Amino acid sequence: MNKIIKNILNKIEKAGYEAYVIGGYVRDLLVGISSYDIDICTNATPKELLQIFPKASSKNLGGIDFKIKEYHFEITTYREEIGYKNRKPIEFNYINNLVRDLQRRDFTINAICMNSKGEIIDLVGGIDDLSALKIRMLGNVEDKIKEDPLRILRAVRIAIMLNFNLDKTLYKGIKDNKELILTLSNTRIKEELDKILLTNNVIKGFSLLNDLGILNLLKITNWENIIPIKNIEGMYAQIKVAYDLPYTREEKNNIIAIRRIINNKNIDKLVVYKYGLYLSLVAGEILRIDKKTINKIYKDLPIYDKKEINIKASDVIKVLNIDYSKKVGIILRDVENLIVSGKLKNKYGDIIKYLKTLKVSD
Repeated sequence: MNKIIKNILNKIEKAGYEAYVIGGYVRDLLVGISSYDIDICTNATPKELLQIFPKASSKNLGGIDFKIKEYHFEITTYREEIGYKNRKPIEFNYINNLVRDLQRRDFTINAICMNSKGEIIDLVGGIDDLSALKIRMLGNVEDKIKEDPLRILRAVRIAIMLNFNLDKTLYKGIKDNKELILTLSNTRIKEELDKILLTNNVIKGFSLLNDLGILNLLKITNWENIIPIKNIEGMYAQIKVAYDLPYTREEKNNIIAIRRIINNKNIDKLVVYKYGLYLSLVAGEILRIDKKTINKIYKDLPIYDKKEINIKASDVIKVLNIDYSKKVGIILRDVENLIVSGKLKNKYGDIIKYLKTLKVSD
């Protein structure tokens, strides 16, 4: 067991309480995945936990949290939840019983415990489900989904992350209650979609979401030929989402730009100049264009901004003997494109010479 985690458990035990690591960390450990989010359950109350860890932050849902190096700890008191509202338990009781605390959790593979000695304690059949590569709801499927509809997307996400399958009862429960995801906030939906899009099994994930009828609810199409990359904007650029997801302005602009580049199916000097290196590299990964090629195009650009062009609007007006109008902007953009594409040198004399060849009508 990791020394940092062992030390936290030992501190709680030395104060006279029980403490177990539970949830994703134990699950991931058993399947060989590194994890740094540590959930610990205990019969110590939040007030008692703050006496043991005085620098920790208290949580609204009966616990504390803090960070040590790369690890993020969340320690919660055993409890049973009585009522839910908007995914949150609005009423619960602290209890002194690990078995009863486990019953409030979502999936069996997330309810496997580990003590301070590194021993695995499985009271819900989670080990068997890990061996069977199966996601199974702990308790009544329909009740658990109605308590927290986010469990629908979490089940799919964990299944594809681990390359597991949904238990038949869970699959049917999700399919029968899929409309409940529309009660979730757009932010929560996007957070889970982000994670699904960045998994290695994204095609399997979207196929499962499609079979369950969830893609139709979220108005997601054009996913069948998606090329997995580790960039969320690049992933969203490859699909169509009519559902109102809360993108930031920067995300939205980047997604639109990447989509335009990949639809163009080519990355040349003008593309790299217009969209910049970052967006070009993201689109290039989708188009299977080597990063070195794109980096070289960027490095060899004659200019990186129109401010670097060696003439001004006044030069155009003077040389062509025209009034200031939209035509001046059109001519400057033409000069800009010629310079970027390498057809015209960014030298004052060369540009003036080119301008003199133009015939501009009134």
